[in-house]
Amino acid sequence: MRVVKFDEIQGLIGEEVGTSDWYEITQDKVNLFADATGDHQWIHVDVERAAKELPTGGTIAHGYLTLSLIPMLSAQIMRIDGVSRGINYGCNKVRFINMVPVGARVRGRQKLLEAQERSGGLQLINEFTIEIEGQDKPACVAQTISVIYS
Repeated sequence: MRVVKFDEIQGLIGEEVGTSDWYEITQDKVNLFADATGDHQWIHVDVERAAKELPTGGTIAHGYLTLSLIPMLSAQIMRIDGVSRGINYGCNKVRFINMVPVGARVRGRQKLLEAQERSGGLQLINEFTIEIEGQDKPACVAQTISVIYS
């Protein structure tokens, strides 16, 4: 994990700040996400049907499950000392580029694109790529916006 001070963030603009550990996508996690969101589409929860009908040979993670991993994965990549609080502000762009088969491992790769003073804090725009172990094409690329306060 990279540790930086609040006043050092500006110097990281344009840099890849790091990668997270690998994280396994299990069927239990997919089922819990389906229950939490009400999205029980068969491609996510029907193991037998997905084994027969999907090119992955099994169920796949929800795109939004993949996206929702960003806070956990980014917490493994960088810690900013001197932050009293932070908020998620939104996303400029999110693309689900590749299916994540259940049983696959994913990790996050983060690049700081912008850091600008906003509303008494510092607004950060990061490009966050979720990679799938052993695959060239990532699962998701998202431009996330957060605001941190010292």
